[in-house]
Amino acid sequence: MTSLLVLLVVVLLGVAVWQLTKIFDLTQIGAKNSDDSEIATDKDNNINGYLMFAFLVFIYLTTIYCCVKFGDLPLMSNSASEHGPDYDRLMWISMILIFIVQTITQALLHYFAFKYRGKQGNKALYFADNDKLEFIWTIIPVIVLAGLILYGLYAWTNIMFVDEKEGDPIFVELYAKQFSWEARYAGEDGVLGKANVRYIEGVNTLGVDLSDPNAQDDKQVQELHLPVGRKIIFKMRSQDVLHSAYMPHFRAQMNCVPGMVTQFSFTPTMTTDQMRQLPEMMDKVARINKIRAKNSVALVAEGKTALEPYTFDYLLLCNKICGASHFNMQMKIVVESEADYKKWLSEKATLSKTVKEAAASETPAAAEGAAPVADSAKAIAQVVK
Repeated sequence: MTSLLVLLVVVLLGVAVWQLTKIFDLTQIGAKNSDDSEIATDKDNNINGYLMFAFLVFIYLTTIYCCVKFGDLPLMSNSASEHGPDYDRLMWISMILIFIVQTITQALLHYFAFKYRGKQGNKALYFADNDKLEFIWTIIPVIVLAGLILYGLYAWTNIMFVDEKEGDPIFVELYAKQFSWEARYAGEDGVLGKANVRYIEGVNTLGVDLSDPNAQDDKQVQELHLPVGRKIIFKMRSQDVLHSAYMPHFRAQMNCVPGMVTQFSFTPTMTTDQMRQLPEMMDKVARINKIRAKNSVALVAEGKTALEPYTFDYLLLCNKICGASHFNMQMKIVVESEADYKKWLSEKATLSKTVKEAAASETPAAAEGAAPVADSAKAIAQVVK
């Protein structure tokens, strides 16, 4: 309701300003020199020409300031997957080309706007076309874009090509739903069991088909653990709306689409502890904790709980605005040694065992609930007799 009122006020203000400009135009009717009041003079053109130069300076100063102030915020280095360097290289090439083209074209645009500003008595030169110029400004972008597209397709093909029989990959299912993530690991057979939303019931929140032999050793978890140096093949599903599995430090992202299975694969190259020890990451964590400490002072003054110190962790995020609590869709990812990963996974119970235990725990309760009903039936029978 508040948003609607704000929008209504903005619209009404716009209408009011528009009406005021019309009233001003009406007041100019019959005024001296009203017939040429809309024609720009040399003074007007000079002012506009210098303003163009001022705006050019503003653009460049803003660009320099943003590069210096926020240049370390983008994830443009220290990727934690094998394909990450290729991804970063393509991104750097694209950004450098864009920066060079933007710098040159904006300088020429504003320079020509100043140099060829209108002057009393000057007449613009008209010519129909210039084949040489048109060829130059057509062929250069064609060559540059073709190179970027071909390199991008090459990098994308290498990243997205998944040979499930090569090496010894680990199969993990990522299950998205409003507003959380769940994961499922293939067991000793290395095959994920079948699943369908129609099978979702009780603790079987992933809808795994427990009649499938391949599903008997699958393990359902709330936190991702990945062994460094092993290829991980992610199978992704969505329960409700379109989500997007986004793991920024691994340069990995893939949509999770209801009714179908998508996939993405990568090999982690840096453990969580190794990433935490990088000087760049330590600086970022220190800056974040400095901000959190400052905010905690204000919170404590209001009688609220202070913020806990931030510690870096890899995260699985949702990169689609999937609803009101979209920001809650986070899952911690731990990259560790092969031994630590196997130890962690061995401590997790299989989904089939969890379902059986849940069913067994519900049976006594059902029996207890049925006992009073049986006693009541017997009492009624006695009365009837």
